[in-house]
Amino acid sequence: MTTSAPHRFILIDDSEADNLFHKIMIQRAGFGGEILIFEDSKKALNFLRTDAEPVPTCILLDINMPVLNGFELAEEATPLLKGKPTMVVVMLTSSHSPEDKARAQSIEIIQGYVSKPLTVALVRQMLHPS
Repeated sequence: MTTSAPHRFILIDDSEADNLFHKIMIQRAGFGGEILIFEDSKKALNFLRTDAEPVPTCILLDINMPVLNGFELAEEATPLLKGKPTMVVVMLTSSHSPEDKARAQSIEIIQGYVSKPLTVALVRQMLHPS
C-alpha cells in the first residue's frame, strides 16, 4: 500500500470515537511519531494547503463526512499531493460499496481502500512495507 514507512499519520474523519480508536491502533502497532486528527474536512484541506513538511505521511480518509466528503476532499487535494510520493492517501471507511471502491480507484492520489475498523496488523503492514 505505502512505498515507504510513514513518519506521520493524518486521520480525517468526523467521528471522534473512530479517530480515538484508530489513534490507539496506530500507537499499539508501535508507531511513536506524530498523529494529527481532523474532524472537519475543510480544516484538513486547509492544513494540506499549508503543510510544508516533506515527511512520509499516511493520510487515512473517511468517505462519509459533512461539508466535504472524502471523495471531494481527495479531489480538491489532488493538485496539492500529486507528485509527492511521501504523501499516501488511503480511504478508511465503513463502506463496502463497489461503487465507492471504484470511485476511490479513479482518484489519482488514493492508493488504498480499507474497511473500518483499522487493526494493529494493518498498521504494522503500513509501517513495514515490503
